[in-house]
Amino acid sequence: MVRESDRLIRTDVPHSARIWNYWLGGQDFYEVDRIAGESGESVFPEIGMMARQSRRFLIRVVRYLAAEAGIRQFLDVGTGLPTMQNTHEVAQGVAPESKIVYVDNDPLVLAHARALLINTTDEGVTALIEADFHDTEQVVTEARNILNFNKPIAVMFMGVLGHARTWDDVIRITGALQEAIPSGSYFAMYEGTTEDQRLVRLSDYYAKTGAVPYYVRSVDQVREVFKNLDLVAPGIVPVNHWRAGDDAMAEPPSAAWGGVGRKP
Repeated sequence: MVRESDRLIRTDVPHSARIWNYWLGGQDFYEVDRIAGESGESVFPEIGMMARQSRRFLIRVVRYLAAEAGIRQFLDVGTGLPTMQNTHEVAQGVAPESKIVYVDNDPLVLAHARALLINTTDEGVTALIEADFHDTEQVVTEARNILNFNKPIAVMFMGVLGHARTWDDVIRITGALQEAIPSGSYFAMYEGTTEDQRLVRLSDYYAKTGAVPYYVRSVDQVREVFKNLDLVAPGIVPVNHWRAGDDAMAEPPSAAWGGVGRKP
């Protein structure tokens, strides 16, 4: 069987994770990705800001879960290219004994992750599972080899469910992961939304160019994912308004919305 990581990494066609890395201000992209990223900025000039707001949301979420909710186990599904202050760095910075399992199946992401997602403490665990998030059974089975599913776990889907094939798939995937984790666990998610029609046009633009499709969701759809959870205040909001400082709260609402919920 050919694993996803054995596929050829193409450097002559734009790649969604590399384009996102460009928007974040990273360095892991090629000229073709820069050109695609700049083309996207012509459609939605604030996309780079949204990317950075989303990254800061992830950092605040992980810090909240580790420092305030007392979570010591994290399942980060759809890792993306490593950047500064990744999940394990934030969690283990708060609680050195934290265990973090990343999940991805993109060969480029896997190549970078294996090199850069290295444990930051002697007490903690940082691991990588090669799996497609559509295959929830594999994700849970392999995660059980590392995480204790009898104790609270934080499951995170940060901007990746737009790549799910259908909305029914989103509900199935998130429902399966929420069902697998015990009471007292948390679920965190954000997605690009239809609140800004320029993001919708950007999604349509990339779909026409042959890039990996990303389906923008409505805020009501994002809320639907949390219907069986107890929402952590302030609920489902623009990512730059979730437990942010006064300066961020003064910013216009981001097109990406998300939140955190606790499993009763």
